[in-house]
Amino acid sequence: MPLPFLTADRTYDAALDDALPYDDRNRWRRPYRPGPWRVGGAALWLLLASFVLFAAVALALTGSLSSGVTVLGIALLIIAAALRILRMGVWVSARGVRQVGLLHTRTVPWKRVVEVRTAQQPVRWLGLPRTVQGQALTLVRKDRPADTEPLITTHGMDFVGRTSAFDRAADVVEAWAAEYRRG
Repeated sequence: MPLPFLTADRTYDAALDDALPYDDRNRWRRPYRPGPWRVGGAALWLLLASFVLFAAVALALTGSLSSGVTVLGIALLIIAAALRILRMGVWVSARGVRQVGLLHTRTVPWKRVVEVRTAQQPVRWLGLPRTVQGQALTLVRKDRPADTEPLITTHGMDFVGRTSAFDRAADVVEAWAAEYRRG
């Protein structure tokens, strides 16, 4: 008896990424899965947090309670940063498009969106200052026509080496924009 959920050689079912018809369209959702670089980076931060938590317990048990509490606070900040790294990306709903960064979140309602398009341009590799040639999904707004900061890129933490995932995500965001700019 084959167990398809245990096999690694099954084909990817693209329908798993599509929203179900009874899902709430007002709920914020990410139109793609987090990439391996993002998940791996967050896992490394959580690994670091485990060591810092161990140090906090060791400090608290040796009698320096104030140092233990300080190190515990640092561990909680590391855990919060790891969770925020997992949350970063582009989120869409019927209300607009939201770009979540590490320290800021920018939400643009659909009524202020002129166009969402994919363009070939220099993009940052894994968010670092180095740029490479790639594709970027850009948002053109009514109030800021010169603002061309990309929403997602082919060389971002979610799409390095996954160009088909970038194409699907860009198509989904463009479809949501086309649907909700009309209405």
